[in-house]
Amino acid sequence: MAITGVNHITLAVTDLDRSVAFYRDRLGLRLRAVWSEGAYLTSGALWLCLSLAPRVDVRGDYSHIAFDVSEQDFPLLVERLGVDATLWQDNVSEGASTYLLDPDGHKLELHVGGIDARLDHYRKHPEKGVTVLD
Repeated sequence: MAITGVNHITLAVTDLDRSVAFYRDRLGLRLRAVWSEGAYLTSGALWLCLSLAPRVDVRGDYSHIAFDVSEQDFPLLVERLGVDATLWQDNVSEGASTYLLDPDGHKLELHVGGIDARLDHYRKHPEKGVTVLD
């Protein structure tokens, strides 16, 4: 027995309208439902729940949510985020990425490429010290 994938992601937010606007208008997710203390948005197979909270305590580590973006759409989406987007890290890995914070400080990544591209990269660069098992 094993899990079969990600069911949904829930993020605590302090201002529901601001967060809905960010995920819908800036990242392009589809708003599916909204109520006084939350909202559901989707993008492809991703189901994102925003849950109203009195405060948000985001940890200061590398934990983050990475969203798939096509190579063609990546520059347009980064441009739509604008110069006021708060970046939390520079990209140092394979594939185009932008690391940004949402309005409540949740760490997000917009990333081009999937696990197969990442594994191919490490197969071609064994000097990086990653052992690919399949």
